[in-house]
Amino acid sequence: MTSHEMDGQAMKPYWQNYIDGAWVDGGAGRIDVIDPATGEKLAEHALADAGDVDRAVMAARRVHLSGALSDLRPVERGRMVQAMGRYLLENIGDIARVLTLEQGKPLWESRIEIEGAARYFEYYGNQAETVEGRSIPLGKGYFDFTTYEPFGVSAQIIPWNYPVEMTARSLSAALATGNTCVIKTPELTPLTNAWFAHAAEAVGLPSGAVNILCGLGHEAGAALSGHPMVNQIVFTGSVPTGVAIATAAARNVVPCVLELGGKSAAIVHNDADLDAFENDLRWGIFFNAGQVCSAMSRVIVHESVHDDLVDRMVGVAKSLIVKPGIDQPEFGPTMGAMVSVGQRDRAEAMVAQAEADGAQVATGGRRLNTPGACLEPTILTDVSPDMTIANDEVFGPVLSVLKFSSDDEAIKIANGTPYGLVGGVFTRDLDRATSAARQIRAGQVFVNEWYAGGVETPFGGYGKSGYGREKGREALWNYVQTKNVAIKLKG
Repeated sequence: MTSHEMDGQAMKPYWQNYIDGAWVDGGAGRIDVIDPATGEKLAEHALADAGDVDRAVMAARRVHLSGALSDLRPVERGRMVQAMGRYLLENIGDIARVLTLEQGKPLWESRIEIEGAARYFEYYGNQAETVEGRSIPLGKGYFDFTTYEPFGVSAQIIPWNYPVEMTARSLSAALATGNTCVIKTPELTPLTNAWFAHAAEAVGLPSGAVNILCGLGHEAGAALSGHPMVNQIVFTGSVPTGVAIATAAARNVVPCVLELGGKSAAIVHNDADLDAFENDLRWGIFFNAGQVCSAMSRVIVHESVHDDLVDRMVGVAKSLIVKPGIDQPEFGPTMGAMVSVGQRDRAEAMVAQAEADGAQVATGGRRLNTPGACLEPTILTDVSPDMTIANDEVFGPVLSVLKFSSDDEAIKIANGTPYGLVGGVFTRDLDRATSAARQIRAGQVFVNEWYAGGVETPFGGYGKSGYGREKGREALWNYVQTKNVAIKLKG
């Protein structure tokens, strides 16, 4: 019996799309969903075409125009949004098993992802009734005020690395502000999004408020991003796809929020707490097998502590056990498969090219001699800023280590890529940390802890990492338009 057969309660052979409150087949047929840990077929999923996208968008538009969401008292919407998060937690066992089987991450990581997704619904459900306008004094003869109105139909194109949490991030904020949603799930990991449809039904959202479909990017994704009745787009993924989506949206003058990844750097000074940094490294580059847009993919370390830190990092990498995620129920020093053989092969090829360019593989760099898409946790040293590996996103468990001798050199290296999503500085010197935080070109800077912050803290990029902010209060403004009302008074 295979691992996914043992999880038959949550896994079924065929999954449908969810459009206008009904589970439906796809106009483009079906797509196979593969377990990346074994290479076995898990299930089939309905594949949407442009016609399916149009039906979903028009259903969402109908609900928006009806006022079924936007006319509610915000606290009522907020309570429904919060209840969706509770629904995810109530079903965490089933969702986590399916997430691990389709995505590859350890089972304990899947539970963390679902808990994070529920937190978004809790946070934005709480925020729903805080979106308030203001009055603007124009003198005795006028009463002037602003209100915030939902854009209408929000199109959300979801990445495969965190299909539950990334859907929750945009869906919760959109619903809290009164928008309706069409979600295009990732082709590699489409299954777990079904629970958002179940949650929407369970909390009493009207049919058509939430629509979920799986489709290929060049067909369903293109149809969605270019649809004339879509009012706002959220996308997380690669730069080329982001450019294509923004171009299509621009033709309809539709605003986008784009989160396009990064090549984020941690600057480690000679006074840093290296013991603590080992834990940051473990989370920063090996969580979700490094398939994190804000991963710590470069470490820029002072030459005086370089060798010591490399030894420590190699120790962390070698301590990790890589095996199928479904066999990793408990938190521990484990890592799962990458999402697909194609992604694993790409990462492995980038390591080989880095070696050819003069980098040294301190540990790892090779696929495991097992079925599935596993890559060894990898540390590369002797990396120079001009190498491809130091500039291009690997999106895998591969860390590049670079040296610096002066603070200015460290900042120059950190800012030397086209990206600018997050960055970090590790030092006991408050002045040095503050100066670095000001100079690092990134939307979020971590000081002495990678991934510090949370749902409450805004997140987004500079440069080719995209534009707009998600998370925090800032994300609410993605989903609303400001209307000004100016009233001339008599007398």
